Amino acid sequence: MRRLLPALTGAALALALNPAHAAGNAENGAKLAFTCSGCHGIEEYRNAYPSYHVPKIAGQNEGYLLNSLKAYRNGDRQHPTMRAQATSFSEQDIADLAAYFAAQPVN
Repeated sequence: MRRLLPALTGAALALALNPAHAAGNAENGAKLAFTCSGCHGIEEYRNAYPSYHVPKIAGQNEGYLLNSLKAYRNGDRQHPTMRAQATSFSEQDIADLAAYFAAQPVN
């Protein structure tokens, strides 16, 4: 029992520090991702003005994608185009997109 208690405490701490999120459906995420691919799926794509590199998101960490989309949606990350896209997504849409892009091979 003594060995079990620290493990349970550690698990409870992990859950508190990493809140659960909706499980993503990569199949639905693929349907939602067409708009994203217009910028994030083009080799060496750069925005016209202001000029900046558009990152590839295929193969990116699922948690990172979830947090990034939520931050754009909430206005914590600043980018007008990403904010406009992210505000149209529900929590489940964001989870689905993150699951889809995380499952894609890195190009």
